[in-house]
Amino acid sequence: MSVPAGHPPFFAPDRIGVLLVNLGTPSAPDAASVRRYLAEFLSDRRVVEIPPIAWQPILHGIILRTRPRRSAHAYRQVWREDGSPLAAITAAQSRALQGAFGEGNFVDWAMRYGEPKIADRLASMQAHGARRILIAPLYPQYCAATTATANDAAFAALAKMRWQPAIRTLPPYHDHPAYIAALKASVEASLARLDFVPDAILASFHGMPQRTLDLGDPYHCHCRKTARLLGAALADTLGGRELIVTFQSRFGRAKWLEPATDAMLAALPGKGVTKVAVVAPGFSADCLETLEELAIRGRETFLAAGGSRFAYLPCLNDSPDGIGMLRTILSEELAGWTEPA
Repeated sequence: MSVPAGHPPFFAPDRIGVLLVNLGTPSAPDAASVRRYLAEFLSDRRVVEIPPIAWQPILHGIILRTRPRRSAHAYRQVWREDGSPLAAITAAQSRALQGAFGEGNFVDWAMRYGEPKIADRLASMQAHGARRILIAPLYPQYCAATTATANDAAFAALAKMRWQPAIRTLPPYHDHPAYIAALKASVEASLARLDFVPDAILASFHGMPQRTLDLGDPYHCHCRKTARLLGAALADTLGGRELIVTFQSRFGRAKWLEPATDAMLAALPGKGVTKVAVVAPGFSADCLETLEELAIRGRETFLAAGGSRFAYLPCLNDSPDGIGMLRTILSEELAGWTEPA
């Protein structure tokens, strides 16, 4: 196609992009990198709903002076040769989905906090001809502090674009049959590899302040529904055992969703539960909260309380079941734009 001399550059027509989005990670497992990451993360009004005039002095006066060193130590325990587990796995998910949604269309990834930034990846996708983009926050259960803030960042980037692509966003998929089926297959495969039979299985979801539920956030309900559906799907495997729902990662003095994962792990041995397995259905990829908080500290808590055997069951990550599930739910949201390859 010919254009007049001096005509501004234009984009290739009608390429479609999918942008996978996850929470974020520091760029390195050191205190300085963690401090920058936490400053961005904990300054988000969606994450900490305390008026900035009250919160910012606490954040910069106490938290950012003490927490980065402790968190850096935790990150070092799970850091991989290819970097942060969350970033490495999200990148692998993106690679595994390339070509899944039609010739010429593509998949990219970004982090809400840290790098790569959502705005930068949207600009890159647009520059490579993406005229339609599906923004896909990889949070099965909707929460304003996760799904909404990822979309906020995307919309803020769009507000600065002269030529905006058409946009869709991935809704929560906490009860999607493909998600439940993938979880079931993953849990059963992980349990089959164990050399012991757990007395109980915990489904640990990321915690949120109780206030989020009181204000109408559906996150708690989504978590409970996921657990109920997963428990039903695993009925034969559980054999009458309960799938125990807990919430992890409490922070600060406010009341959080209960029961707390760490408290439950400390209490179970006293109730005769000495062998336990833990799965984290709210995480699309293993990260600090699963690999350090659950697999390392959770194990220590359980064994110190008198437990004898502990297993952490990995997330879906970039496993065949996980990628198949993502392909299914993303294809549904792309309906009318493209057809699967």
